[in-house]
Amino acid sequence: MPAPMTRRQMIQGLAAMAPAAALVGGGPGRRSLVAATIGSSSGTSTTGSSATPQEIGPLSASVLPDGIRSRFVDNINGLRVHVLEAGFEGGRRPGLLLLHGFPELAYSWRNVMVPLAEAGYHVFAPDLRGYGRTTGWDDDYDGDLDSFRRLNVVRDAMGLVSALGYRSLPVVGHDFGSPVAAWCAVVRPDVFTSVALMSAPFGGVASLPFDTADNPSPPSSPGPNLNEEMARLPRPRKHYQQYYRTREANENMWHSPQGLKAFIRGYYHYKSADWTDNRPFRLASRTATEMARMPTYYIMDMADGMAETVAKNMPNDAQIAANTWLPDSALEVYVEEYGRTGFQGGLNHYRSGGIGAPEQQLFAGRTIDQPSLFISGASDWGSYQSPGALGRMRNQACTDMRAVHMVDGAGHWVQQEQPEETSRLLIEFLRSL
Repeated sequence: MPAPMTRRQMIQGLAAMAPAAALVGGGPGRRSLVAATIGSSSGTSTTGSSATPQEIGPLSASVLPDGIRSRFVDNINGLRVHVLEAGFEGGRRPGLLLLHGFPELAYSWRNVMVPLAEAGYHVFAPDLRGYGRTTGWDDDYDGDLDSFRRLNVVRDAMGLVSALGYRSLPVVGHDFGSPVAAWCAVVRPDVFTSVALMSAPFGGVASLPFDTADNPSPPSSPGPNLNEEMARLPRPRKHYQQYYRTREANENMWHSPQGLKAFIRGYYHYKSADWTDNRPFRLASRTATEMARMPTYYIMDMADGMAETVAKNMPNDAQIAANTWLPDSALEVYVEEYGRTGFQGGLNHYRSGGIGAPEQQLFAGRTIDQPSLFISGASDWGSYQSPGALGRMRNQACTDMRAVHMVDGAGHWVQQEQPEETSRLLIEFLRSL
């Protein structure tokens, strides 16, 4: 009996049957059978295939605010990087790099890019490795996970900055882009001369055992296993990052029972200030009982996938109609992009942490000594989901933390929910430098 057809082989077969369906720069709402196979100039497609089908085009100008363009930069650490840019006209300006999180895109910065450009910056936001129209990465669950390790993503950022002709610039990161921005600052302070972190505090770099050659420390107990503790709760639970590492997570979200559009709408709603039960507070400890006080998008019910978790907290018609920060036209961009790529690329970042940990020890004890800033939504649990991280960031990890802002009227998607205030705070910080 022949081996079962893999997803990669299936998509390649579809591509061979329907080459005319390839999406080239179209706006939202246009579906493509073969777009998931569209590859990079490095010879590696978004599916990891060595096939070289037609490249995907830029985002349509019709979905972008005036003053923002979509383009590609080739040969960046094996990637063909899709970039949104503002402030590219009128001669050389200071650069500003924006790094998005999950499940976001370069497009998530759309409403702050023009104000930042008007403040005098050449602003550029890439689709990170694993996302959107950037190609050259492997989306196979059993594929090249090593390329998603944190310091390799810093290499991606370094390559883009250099390709665009900058020796140094500030970096801003949101959600998963926040630790990437922090590691940019740790690894190359000469290049990333200031850093703004958003929605995910950076708790610092791990230390190495010190002065133990003649003074060995007693053996340490590994302590309780948090995942096992959560599973034993009266209402069994699991951490969302544990779930994101599983094989079934991508399929559960990509082909969710409620449909992709409803899933993305619901996920964004559930973590925003629009879900009125988002009233975060500091957790006392990283224990199962304490962590289970967070909403289920962080500490999930054991039997549920993320699709089922979101389905229990969907916005109603009135809430959707009242939403001004994620109109249907913007939502369609996310649906188009994730409909083509799935979520595995983004999920692979969560899965790669253990792989990259040993090389991160090269920077043991390092702090972020550049000017730094933290911005989060006042209704964002992201600031508190890792107990103690916010305090460690302010008091240890960042030695020149200029301010910590909790923005009213925003949950986790602060630069989308409150773009004017986010822009104001970033510009204020940048001008102070």
